[in-house]
Amino acid sequence: MDIYKLNSMKDLVKDNPYVGRGIVIGKTVDGSKAAVAYFIMGRSENSRNRVFIENGEEVIIKPFDESKVEDPSLIIYSPIKKLENKLIVTNGDQTDTIYDYVKAGKTFEESLETREFEPDVPNFTPRISGMLTFSDGDFAYKMSILKSTDAKGSGCNRYTFAYPGFDGLGHFIHTYAGDGNPLPTFQGEPERVAIPEKIDAFVQDIWENLNEENKISLYVRYIDLKTGTIENRMINKNK
Repeated sequence: MDIYKLNSMKDLVKDNPYVGRGIVIGKTVDGSKAAVAYFIMGRSENSRNRVFIENGEEVIIKPFDESKVEDPSLIIYSPIKKLENKLIVTNGDQTDTIYDYVKAGKTFEESLETREFEPDVPNFTPRISGMLTFSDGDFAYKMSILKSTDAKGSGCNRYTFAYPGFDGLGHFIHTYAGDGNPLPTFQGEPERVAIPEKIDAFVQDIWENLNEENKISLYVRYIDLKTGTIENRMINKNK
């Protein structure tokens, strides 16, 4: 087994009918840019009734059809927020928790000690989070997953992973290992993934290989490490 193997996003998602929500963070193969991707999928009408909207450097999830909203608490949030030299990306309203704690001088880990998995019995969907910290023309990043201890939601296990920015290497964490009832949660460390030089190649690798029926929206951002120039791509299945 090659523990240093780099998979493509195509290889990691194409055979999984329900990846759920996913975060990818890494550095392009030429070493010039930081890369961030976030996508959502959905099985229910409530979950599928969503679109991404850009608000400056922030990304917001909104209902596509307001009249069909059943429970807004777990589907409407800001997955991406910028704070000074940091970029936060998560699959829930813990984006705001991390933002508020880090702004107050606390750490990424301290903020997530106050949160746990989602209360959606029986799935207990994990909360996945990431944060990039930029400094001296480079960056490092952390990723986290908060998971239920057991099938009853009796406790919360918290895992944090820290990485340097490394040319061509990214890490991919997602909520579910596949479809099922209840949904099986992600297991193990974030998966190693290749980050191409061009943003459109990365977008295509993800969007075209996510399950056609269940995919909803994708957002990808490349940040030039020398100039800070941002390049974004956003795809909404609901138009």
